[in-house]
Amino acid sequence: MKLGFASFVSAAVTVSAIAGAAAQCSDFTTYSQTPQGSPSSGPLALPYMRPSPECRTFNSTAVEKVITDMKARLKDPDLARLFENAFPNTLDTTVKYFNETENLAFIITGVPQWLRDTANQFAHYHTLLSEDKELATLVKAVINNEARYVSEYPYCGAFQPPPESGLAPSHNDWADGVTVNPPVNNQTVFECKYEIDSLCGFLKLSRSYYQSTKDASFMNTNWFTAIDQIFRVIREQSQSTFDEDYNFISYYNWTGGNGALSPAVPNHGNGEPKLYTGLVGTHHRPSDDLSTFAFLTPANAMLSVELTHLADVLDATKQAHNVSTLARQYSSTISEAIWDTTVVNNVFAYETNGFGGRYVMDDANVPSLLSLPYLGFLDKKHPAYVKTRKVLLSRNNPYYAAGKNFSGIGGPHVDAYHPWPMSQISAIYGTNDDGEILNSLYLIANNTAGLGLIHESVSIYDQTYTRPWFAWANSYFAEMLLDLAQRKPHLILKDGKPYVPGQ
Repeated sequence: MKLGFASFVSAAVTVSAIAGAAAQCSDFTTYSQTPQGSPSSGPLALPYMRPSPECRTFNSTAVEKVITDMKARLKDPDLARLFENAFPNTLDTTVKYFNETENLAFIITGVPQWLRDTANQFAHYHTLLSEDKELATLVKAVINNEARYVSEYPYCGAFQPPPESGLAPSHNDWADGVTVNPPVNNQTVFECKYEIDSLCGFLKLSRSYYQSTKDASFMNTNWFTAIDQIFRVIREQSQSTFDEDYNFISYYNWTGGNGALSPAVPNHGNGEPKLYTGLVGTHHRPSDDLSTFAFLTPANAMLSVELTHLADVLDATKQAHNVSTLARQYSSTISEAIWDTTVVNNVFAYETNGFGGRYVMDDANVPSLLSLPYLGFLDKKHPAYVKTRKVLLSRNNPYYAAGKNFSGIGGPHVDAYHPWPMSQISAIYGTNDDGEILNSLYLIANNTAGLGLIHESVSIYDQTYTRPWFAWANSYFAEMLLDLAQRKPHLILKDGKPYVPGQ
């Protein structure tokens, strides 16, 4: 049975019942800023931060079983409490609308539905989809809603609720004064910053659903139209800024400035010039910050990986052979371009432009260079990754910062002295060294401001934080703990035996 806020609609629950439950439920942004529930028995005494069952936006018996299993197995009661709070956070707080009959679901990160965040918020549930039909149905409905968005506005990454939900669109102050070309409808689009990883997120959610369920019914007309639009963006944004006769090529631009809170994009919203390399350009990073150079290495790495997965799914379902062939061609071209144009002395550049410009840094948001093994682009033992990792986790990365109690990689989205716990999660995925893993793990655990949730960023000076409610970060943390439970069980589990949900 699924219960939730007044705006959450389900065939199983009447609107009046929902309204009555919602009247008793706190806004989670407010709820998450003060300790709730009884403390854990560990030295950190972390609070229990889940909403009460009637205030959760979706309930899954499979998810609850994993929580029970992990709480019983984890050595450290503080880590157990963190997992208990983080693993269900997406289902507890972000399912704003779900209608099985309409095959539509609206998942929020703050206010809108972000393609990138949604894929990451659900990534740690994929092994449960084959055993929890309701959860699988929810994910399929998310995919269908996103397919509609991508079909109409493939350059946009954040969207308003579907009209069927009856939810009112939200106003975005950051979009005021922004000119987007091609134009968008702000009743459908919340923000139209173009980030190639948003499209990768849609591909990731689609293929993980199929890998887990072997259900191809999500591949409807909406979905195939969205796939066509993704290839359109790839084709358009891999081209040089100028053709051979110096005609200026522009398929999309986003100005910023013009009274907007977001900074202006140079060259009338088209970004810095780029020269064809085989990579796909992007205007903004996964952090929503403006790119310095158009070719973002980790986003292209994710795109290459997800295009191969797309081809595998199409081949397995014996559909669209021509699209599968194209996906493999683009995947190969992009991968070769990454190795040929972004790596110098075994160090990846974060961004390049095709003219020889390289920006060596990293940002905490995934996809990042630090997360390349997590993305599936390369093995964590690859010499280029090992050397790049050393650069990223040092003063040679302008957005690495270290204080007495916390360290890591941040980004300009907040500031240079607020590293993100997300970067330490990526660091754990990128090493097999037990000492490095435990160091990163407890840097995260010891820096929740006593709230038992994973925040956006933490100051290296006074441990203050940004964003009390950040479902993606909580999901990523839980996903990482489950990875350790399988990959390094002796580090965190009492019996030292691997644990895999659903097995």
